[in-house]
Amino acid sequence: MADPLAFFITWSTYGTWLPGDERGWIEYRRGWQLPNPVRQLEAEAAMTENACILDSEQRELVERTIADHCEKRAWQLHAVNCRTNHLHVVVSANCHPKKVRAQFKAWCTRRLKELDVTRNGNRPGFVVRENWWAERGSGRYINNESGLEAAVIYVIDGQDKPRDTNPKR
Repeated sequence: MADPLAFFITWSTYGTWLPGDERGWIEYRRGWQLPNPVRQLEAEAAMTENACILDSEQRELVERTIADHCEKRAWQLHAVNCRTNHLHVVVSANCHPKKVRAQFKAWCTRRLKELDVTRNGNRPGFVVRENWWAERGSGRYINNESGLEAAVIYVIDGQDKPRDTNPKR
């Protein structure tokens, strides 16, 4: 099998799509699951922080961090769209999509924590958020040009509003 042309990587922010969610949910290695209110309550009770909702400055920082990381790694960033509670990235990289996603999450977490300190560091009782992202996410293989085009269009225009097509702002 030939190497994939790109990856379509998605992950949610912490606590915004829990197991049992009324929209349905993905169970690791078991696939799509129907809503389960009891399971959702259990997941909510296990949370150590409030759900993470990203504001516009944080979203821009995430997109910029991903673009910068792609440039450093010589990965080709086709599209990125960070929303308030999830993000999508279409990228060509020379390693497994789980590793790509892990690197994106790690670098974005570092930058978000720095921003958090810059914004709130002098506030009495301030504690830096620890949990920014859901534990996992998805990494779909894109094997042809039409699949790449469809993923890019979805990421840029398939959300609630069109975004800038230039991922390197």
